[in-house]
Amino acid sequence: MKVVIYVGKVYSKVLEFEKKYPGGLYWRLKSHSKIIEDYLDSDEDVLIAFGAQKNEKFGEILNSYVFALTNKRIILGRKRLLIGSFMSTITPDLYNDMQIYRGIIWGKITIDTVKEKVILTNLPKKGLDEIETVISNFMMNAKKNINND
Repeated sequence: MKVVIYVGKVYSKVLEFEKKYPGGLYWRLKSHSKIIEDYLDSDEDVLIAFGAQKNEKFGEILNSYVFALTNKRIILGRKRLLIGSFMSTITPDLYNDMQIYRGIIWGKITIDTVKEKVILTNLPKKGLDEIETVISNFMMNAKKNINND
């Protein structure tokens, strides 16, 4: 008898990113991915997903999240340890810009939106280029579509 374990599209993208760019500092990625899965629309495709700490300093390591960029928006999800979860979303109309920082060991991304700055830390340095390219390309194309409407 073969046991089949369901791996959602968000978690499979997280595993793909983790295999390509090991070395980030985060945990409970499967639980966090499930939160994002619950909020995905049926017509949303996940372009990239990865784990990160959502905080300002590299030393703060208790705020693991999963970040997912879909064909519609950015979604951040976190399953709390005991009860509850957090989910936030950034739509292209709220996106301003992004900064990338490469430290000695890890990298940091700051996404500036109309309402707040979202800071993701403890990312593998080698993965920063792909993250920047995918987010920038998506946002530029989405902004063009918004301006043409």
